[in-house]
Amino acid sequence: MESGFNPRAVSRRGAVGLMQLLPDTAKRYGVSDIYDPEQNISAGAHYLRDLMVRFGSDLNLTLAAYNAGENAVERYGGRIPPFKETQKYVPSVLRIYRALISRHGDSEPG
Repeated sequence: MESGFNPRAVSRRGAVGLMQLLPDTAKRYGVSDIYDPEQNISAGAHYLRDLMVRFGSDLNLTLAAYNAGENAVERYGGRIPPFKETQKYVPSVLRIYRALISRHGDSEPG
């Protein structure tokens, strides 16, 4: 998505790699080389899991927190922040997720 599948991608906000991790997030998850695809994806997956726990398995809030920051979701009262990018990001990722789920015949979590 945002990385264009480029492990060396860097956003204008400083998010790095395939999972577009901010350096502080990568550090929190013990990443020593943020550009290493294995470390980047592992940290991103763990971060998503932690966000799912924090936001009660609410996929909308988890995705919003991944995009805008967990504190932004908290600041907006547990709602998707009114940021244009985040408002577009959440439904876009959900569309892709649901298409993949239906293609593979799996069921959604929760």
